Amino acid sequence: MCSKRLIALLFSKGSSFNLYPLRFVYHTPPDMPPGQTQVLISVSKRYFKRATDRNRLKRQIREAFRLNKQVLYQNPGQSPRLLGILYIGKEKKSFDSIQKKLISGLERCLSK
Repeated sequence: MCSKRLIALLFSKGSSFNLYPLRFVYHTPPDMPPGQTQVLISVSKRYFKRATDRNRLKRQIREAFRLNKQVLYQNPGQSPRLLGILYIGKEKKSFDSIQKKLISGLERCLSK
């Protein structure tokens, strides 16, 4: 997601929940046509000063999402159109733990 307007809309009107070390922010604007979900992935510079650490975590989250995005598309009418995945942990986690939390978070986004 690159549009500043969509990012502002996501954070102003979206719903959120935490599944440590991830935070999910999601929103389905009524004027957006059904289609694929736009995803924003963010890692805080406050806890990870080195860009290599932030980039590695973002790559892990992106890969976990790529492998499990079919969870969102099983019910296309219920899936959010805007989704923000924020890494809020203070330490680096393994890919497996990130993937487990991401799967449960995607399922929770659909159930709300």
